[in-house]
Amino acid sequence: MLSRTNQSLAQLVCTFVLMAAFAAPLRAADKPNILFIFADDHAYNTVHATGNAQIKTPNLDRIAKSGTVFTHAYNMGGWHGAVCVASRTMLNTGRFMWRARDAEKTLKSDWQANGKLWSQLLAKAGYDTFFTGKWHVRADTGAIFKYANHVRGGMPRQTRQGYDRPHEGKPDPWDPADPKFGGFWQGGKHWSEVVADDAITYLDTAKKSDNPFFMYIAFNAPHDPRQAPRKYVDMYPWKTIDLPLPFNKQIPHSIVPNGLRDERLAPFPRTQYAVKVNRAEYYAIITHMDAQIGRILDHLEKTGQKDNTYIVFTADHGLACGHHGFMGKQNMYDHSVRVPFFIAGPTIPKGKSNPAAIYLQDVVPTSLDLAGVKTPDYVEFKSLLPLISGKRDRSYDAVYGAYTMTQRMVTQDGWKLLVYPQKDVTLLYNLKNDPLEQHNLADKAEHAGRIAKLRAKLLALQKEMGDPLVVESTSQ
Repeated sequence: MLSRTNQSLAQLVCTFVLMAAFAAPLRAADKPNILFIFADDHAYNTVHATGNAQIKTPNLDRIAKSGTVFTHAYNMGGWHGAVCVASRTMLNTGRFMWRARDAEKTLKSDWQANGKLWSQLLAKAGYDTFFTGKWHVRADTGAIFKYANHVRGGMPRQTRQGYDRPHEGKPDPWDPADPKFGGFWQGGKHWSEVVADDAITYLDTAKKSDNPFFMYIAFNAPHDPRQAPRKYVDMYPWKTIDLPLPFNKQIPHSIVPNGLRDERLAPFPRTQYAVKVNRAEYYAIITHMDAQIGRILDHLEKTGQKDNTYIVFTADHGLACGHHGFMGKQNMYDHSVRVPFFIAGPTIPKGKSNPAAIYLQDVVPTSLDLAGVKTPDYVEFKSLLPLISGKRDRSYDAVYGAYTMTQRMVTQDGWKLLVYPQKDVTLLYNLKNDPLEQHNLADKAEHAGRIAKLRAKLLALQKEMGDPLVVESTSQ
C-alpha cells in the first residue's frame, strides 16, 4: 500500500508526464496510433470485467484491465428513434446534441467540405485514417477517410420472423444461429467477422507506412437481429440467464409507444421466458463480437504496433433488452444511456476505475490531445486526460439527457430526475441506493426540494444546450 504522501506524489508525476507528453507539437512520426472500437446497442452492464458474471467477454476484459475504465459514460440521447444517428453525429462533429442535430443539415456542404469532422482533424495532423463497419452519418466516408471498407448504413435487415417472439409453448420461428435469415450473414460472412478481417488487413497496411494511424472500427453488433454462430448461442441456455431488474410486463407510463420498432421484437405483455431468450441472444452476439475484437488485438501485438497505440472501446448507446419492460434504447434509464468506456495505451494507468461522469463523445478531444492536435473551439465535449491524470475529478457538473420532445433527464450527485412533459410524469431515483432505478421517490414529500433543485439544473442545461423543449412544470 502506498502512503497518502506517496499516492499524491505518484499522481503529480502522472499529471506531469501526460502534460509534458502533449504540451508541444509532435512530428507525425512521433505521434501515437489511435484504435477506436465502437459497438452498437451495447449497454454498460454487459461486460464481465465490470460486473456481469454471466457474460463472457475476455477480450474486452483485456482492454479494461490494461487501462482505465470510466464506469459512468453516457450518451445524451436522440432526436428520433434511431438514437445511434444522434450519437454518431455528436461523435463526428464534437457538438452537443441539439447543435449536432443542426450540424447534421450541413454535414456535407460545411463540415465535410471544410475538413471539420473528427477523422479529418487527425488526417490534417498526419494520420492515415481508416474506417470499416456501421457509419450512419450524413457524410461520405470515402471523402473523409483515406481508407474505408464495407461501410454499412445502419442495422442488418431484420426479418418478420424476428419480431413478436418467442412465445412459450409455441415453436420459435426465428433461429439466431441460422444464416438463412440473412441479417448479419447477408453477403455470406457474419458482419462482425468482416469488420475484424478489414481491421486486420489494414493493420498490415499501416505497418508499411511512416504515418501514425487512426482506425475507426464500428461493429453493428450487438444490435438486432441478434445473430451469432451456434457455438456462441449455445453458451447461453435461456434458463440460466438472470431476469433483468426491474422486470415489467408493460412499458412504464407508456412513455414510448408499443409500436416502436425496437419494442415489437418481444411480445406484449412481456414474459420472463421471452425476455430471457432475447437476453441470451444478446449475450451471444456480444461474446462473438468480443472474439473478433480479440483477433484485432492479437494482430496489433503480432505486427508490433501495440506499444504505441491508444485503444478506446465504447458504444453509441446502451440497450434495455428487458429492463423496465423495454427492449430498445428510446428511454433515459441507465441501461439505455450508459455505455462501457475503456481506454488503454502507453500513458494510461492500468487496472484503474474512474467514476467521473463523462459523455462517450469525450473520446474526440481526448484523441486530439493524444495526437498533439489543438481541439477546435466548436468541439464541446471535454478531454479525459485531466481526469486520467488526476488533475481534475470531474468534467461535468451534471449529466443531461433527452429523447425527442417526450423525455428529459438530469443526473447530479447520485440523484436522477426523469421528466415526461406530455405524460405529466416526474420520476426521481437515488442512484447510490437504487442503481437499477426500481424505486421512484418523486411522490415523497421530503424530496420536494431536491426535485425543485434538479428541475432548475435541468432547465439551466436545456438553455445552455439550445434544447427546443422547455420543461418548467412543477407537477409530479
